[in-house]
Amino acid sequence: MIPYVLVFLGGGLGSICRYGIAHLLVAYKLSFPLATLMANLLSCLTLGLLVGLSLRGQVPDHYKFLLMTGFCGGFSTFSTFTNETFSLLQSGHIGLALLNIGGSLLLCLACIFLGIKLSL
Repeated sequence: MIPYVLVFLGGGLGSICRYGIAHLLVAYKLSFPLATLMANLLSCLTLGLLVGLSLRGQVPDHYKFLLMTGFCGGFSTFSTFTNETFSLLQSGHIGLALLNIGGSLLLCLACIFLGIKLSL
């Protein structure tokens, strides 16, 4: 039962952080979904760091549940990313949609790699 509680708590914290980023950037009225991209990049970097530390046996299981599954799962926003990309396509912003897809994929992959490298 404890792992479920840890995932729940971590997910809530991650969601609050994601909301905080969106709240901070809403005043800029950007046409590009920068808050989602930032949340995904930070989540991938965090997850990469934790994976790297975990590979070295430095992350106890309870922290894996709290931080890797819970926090990073709540902080990352793939469903929001998909919906925002769809909205860009529907509104005729094909270039921004493709930039969002390519940028998110490549930058998040780079952040996972960087996070693992930084933790070793």
